[in-house]
Amino acid sequence: MESVTKSWSVLEVKSIDSDSRIIRGIASTPSTDRAGDIVEPKGAKFKLPFPLLSQHDHQSPIGHVTSAMVTDKGIEIEASIAKDSGLDYVDRAWAQIKAGLVRGLSIGFRALKAEPVDAEKPHRGGIRFKEWELYEISAVTVPCNAHCNITTVKKYDAEPAGENGIDALDAALQRNLRINRAKQAIIAAKRALKGH
Repeated sequence: MESVTKSWSVLEVKSIDSDSRIIRGIASTPSTDRAGDIVEPKGAKFKLPFPLLSQHDHQSPIGHVTSAMVTDKGIEIEASIAKDSGLDYVDRAWAQIKAGLVRGLSIGFRALKAEPVDAEKPHRGGIRFKEWELYEISAVTVPCNAHCNITTVKKYDAEPAGENGIDALDAALQRNLRINRAKQAIIAAKRALKGH
């Protein structure tokens, strides 16, 4: 399967280092996302470093993922966001992450081996991505997975992020999910898997 897609999974940001603009967290857990898909962390293929984007905009790279380690929980990542780049959008993205306004991560990948989640009822949808090429991670405002939020932020100028705003993000996702470009990419991947 050669389709390119984006997916979301539980993100637990462990810390943000304000001086060096480094974030650490867990992405691509084995939990099922709202689209009914499962991206198996142990199936990831990647070469470091790879891009850190803002909102999956390939024209807006904000840094690099410099470390990624597959564990039972998912893929533990460390990413650095560019300093003194002279690019306003990079500083804006960093300010949004630091303030807790952008609280999620989303992965961009190419499926290498996939199968229906329910092999006996493949028409119900849901794809299990068993092997996949991870080529970017994006900081996103509204992730597909309801649990994809920052649970702890360590920084000099703000309190730890809590659960405030999660219900509002959920509501926004429900309203916008049908027109979301990333969702459309997943639908295209499903069609390709079914041979349409």
